[in-house]
Amino acid sequence: MDEVKVLLDGRGLVESPRWHEGRLYFSDWSSGEVIAVDLEGNSEVVARVDALPLCTAWLPDGDLLIVSSREGKLLRRRSDGSLGVHADLGEPGWNDIVVDDRGNAYVNRIGFDLATGEPPKPGFVHLATPDGTVRRVADDIEFPNGMAVTADGSTLIVADSYGHRLVAFDIEPDGGLSGRRVWADLGDGTPDGICVDAENAVWYADVPNERCVRVAEGGAVLRTIELDRGGFACVLGGPEKRTLFIVAAQWAGFSGPSGPVPPGTGQVLAVEVDVPGAGRP
Repeated sequence: MDEVKVLLDGRGLVESPRWHEGRLYFSDWSSGEVIAVDLEGNSEVVARVDALPLCTAWLPDGDLLIVSSREGKLLRRRSDGSLGVHADLGEPGWNDIVVDDRGNAYVNRIGFDLATGEPPKPGFVHLATPDGTVRRVADDIEFPNGMAVTADGSTLIVADSYGHRLVAFDIEPDGGLSGRRVWADLGDGTPDGICVDAENAVWYADVPNERCVRVAEGGAVLRTIELDRGGFACVLGGPEKRTLFIVAAQWAGFSGPSGPVPPGTGQVLAVEVDVPGAGRP
């Protein structure tokens, strides 16, 4: 059995874990907070944004980008804690984000209103360049969710939750995407947040199947970590990037009496792994 340690608990709908300078940053969508926690479990709120979803990514210069979904904007948290607009995405409803080593931000959006039961429509990925220019670079993804950039910066991998697959694109010199392909067919796997390791395998968190799974290109399962609640996202971090951090919570669905996640069931978990993290996030 994998030894899964609880680093922090008592949270809500937790998402978007990001390792940065000795601490894990994650979002609590229920409270609208971005939180940093160290390896001893000491935590602090570093930003508050009234947005759901609420995902983040670190820029190469050390500033933090925050998706303000309701406003349709990318916010930039500077080292002094102040927030400003980094890019205008043009409409609300944005979900996950990843930034490459050049500062290009990839942000995705589903094509329908999940909370109201609107029939599913394909979503897309937009690129926000460092100068704030925004353009669509991929579309026709059933439910775009977590994203990762490989260590060499050549490939963007997108979790397609409804398609039960990981989709890959070649990253062009101007940040555009080409060469779309299925990177891995996951069977009944429902990928949410993802990360890449040094052997070019992908870890994906899975809410309905309550697990976190490591897969090779093509879909071969390399390791599975069973959870007692839904896995929303994961990232490799720690001093040698050999700790897999998983954010997990009980999932009640949008018809749940107290919302999609019962209050206090959100946790930050830690599991030691053999292969260190690589790429972004």
